[in-house]
Amino acid sequence: MGFVSSILGLFGFGVGISIGLLVGYFFFIYFESSDVKDPDIRPLAEQDSESLQRLLPELPFWVKNPDFDRVDWLNKFIEYMWPYLDKAICKTVKDTAAPIIAEQIPKYKIDAVEFETLTLGSLPPTFQGIKVYSTDEKELIMEPSLKWAGNPNATVAVKAFGLKASAQVVDLQVFALPRITMKPLVPSFPCFANIFVSLMEKPHVDFGLKLLGSDLMSIPGLHQFVQELIKEQVANMYLWPRTVDVQILDIANAMKRPVGILTVKVLRAMKLKKKDLLGASDPYVKLRLTEDKLPSKKTTVKHKNLNPEWNEEFNLVVRFPEAQALELHVYDWEQVGKHDKMGMNVVPLKELPPDEPKTMTLDLLKSLDPNDSQNDKCRGQLEVELTYKPFKEEDIVKESDDLGTMEKAPEGTPPGGGLLVVIVHEAQDLEGKHHTNPFVRILFRGEERKTKVDSISAESV
Repeated sequence: MGFVSSILGLFGFGVGISIGLLVGYFFFIYFESSDVKDPDIRPLAEQDSESLQRLLPELPFWVKNPDFDRVDWLNKFIEYMWPYLDKAICKTVKDTAAPIIAEQIPKYKIDAVEFETLTLGSLPPTFQGIKVYSTDEKELIMEPSLKWAGNPNATVAVKAFGLKASAQVVDLQVFALPRITMKPLVPSFPCFANIFVSLMEKPHVDFGLKLLGSDLMSIPGLHQFVQELIKEQVANMYLWPRTVDVQILDIANAMKRPVGILTVKVLRAMKLKKKDLLGASDPYVKLRLTEDKLPSKKTTVKHKNLNPEWNEEFNLVVRFPEAQALELHVYDWEQVGKHDKMGMNVVPLKELPPDEPKTMTLDLLKSLDPNDSQNDKCRGQLEVELTYKPFKEEDIVKESDDLGTMEKAPEGTPPGGGLLVVIVHEAQDLEGKHHTNPFVRILFRGEERKTKVDSISAESV
């Protein structure tokens, strides 16, 4: 009897649920209003206070806050570049995440974690406005209002114990007001050494999370819980005054402050190879410091000489003694056409003792590639004397806090300035054999003066 009652009870429950759904659907359709009016569209000036309060969160910052500027040009730029930014950002995310995942998965006995799909979608983020602060410090502070209601598709697959589970993130919304501080400003591209990022308010983050084909965010209560959890966690890490620091340039390198002088004395070369058809070479040496944009310095050309002696001295400004190296290249001078390379070598500055002359005999190489078989061939040797003289602390000129500060003119200079007189006396050891028309160009503040071609004389600027 009890078994029969249970069967009847289950049957009644099923019938009741079915009838209830049908009745509910009937009432929903029957009582649905068919008298739907078009919305009343009115200018903001004619809206009442309650309507304005409802619309206020949807207005861009530049409308409700005069300190924020419109950046329509930036939104247009991002919209045009978004397909390319999408691919570049996704590739960067994959490349960055790959080593981190490879390091962490052995701890949890997971076979693999990989992106099956990763795209940011077709809807780019938009900036509702941007506020720029003016300060007396060497810094730039911006507060852009960011809104992104995108359609990304990120699917992550986890493989473990022969099983595979996939999670998919869709319909992402991010509303944030970050503060971006770039400081200090330096005279080297990109002109700032560090970026500091913080959030001025708790961000709004909403997304859909599909697991095994179902959206977990549709579970009652879970959506609100996840949103609040994300807000709190992000606020604990990034809400102002907490910041994320990203170093762009090393400050010491960015300021490019000289720290010493390298004196290079090119003594001689031995056993150089023949490059000319008549059985000789016309060697000369070019030298420069790595990470320095200044032109290379050159010795004179020694014509028809395979064992030339120069005994010529050069001074090079050193800025990064731990990273820079002296490059030495030997060339065969040609009157017509490209000069032939005879060999090269480098000397790291960190190998030089300070304030002590060091004579070195360097084997000339084809290249710096250790696997280049051409380096085994004998190309001759180059002998140089190197002296690194670091500046003393009291000799280094302290940089002014204001990069725009200029030194005062010498006493006696008229208020309107003075006259710079440049006297060109002569030129010596010009490269090449036949110089029939040498002249000198002088540039000063956009003005140009030239000496005469047939004789070199004084010029005033």
